Amino acid sequence: MTSHPPQLRSQGPRWARPAEFGRRRIDPGFASWLLDRASLTERLVAACSGRFEVRVDFQGWGRARLDEARALGLRRNRHALVREVHLLCDGQPWVFARTVIPRATLSGRGRRSPSPASRRPRPLGAFLFADPSMRRGPVEIAAIERGSELYAHALRGSRRRPARIWGRRSVFRLAGKPLLVSEIFLPGLPEAGP
Repeated sequence: MTSHPPQLRSQGPRWARPAEFGRRRIDPGFASWLLDRASLTERLVAACSGRFEVRVDFQGWGRARLDEARALGLRRNRHALVREVHLLCDGQPWVFARTVIPRATLSGRGRRSPSPASRRPRPLGAFLFADPSMRRGPVEIAAIERGSELYAHALRGSRRRPARIWGRRSVFRLAGKPLLVSEIFLPGLPEAGP
């Protein structure tokens, strides 16, 4: 894990709801992954015939990007708990996930969120979908272009560098408190999925 939060200061990609984005512009190989509202973790485990694991790249306090702060209703430059992970099948990165949890979300019931000190990485999706108070906001999608900071973080260490990668994000609410989960689908992921 890194010793300091990754700084993603750029505005990032243009996120939009699928209807606004235009279905014709969505890569058909990834459409089913992008538009599925069920637990991504469960779907990845079903698609992985080998060993599924979570590799935590960073978890600690950092600043949300401008587009993340807007999605969460945070004031600019507010610190939040940032978690960046790669979800792997047999050591092959399939998904890069970035979660931004405002400090206020971690109070009260939110204290049960995955701890920064946790030694055993656990998919955040397993935690979210098990919480009966969880509500998921609309899914937004984006084509993340080569050269952006989010693209660089998602493909860190990868030799495959397509012109763009696809991602989705949603604001989840636990007991009414928000957190933002962005999931970026990587070149090794089976396009159609199970």
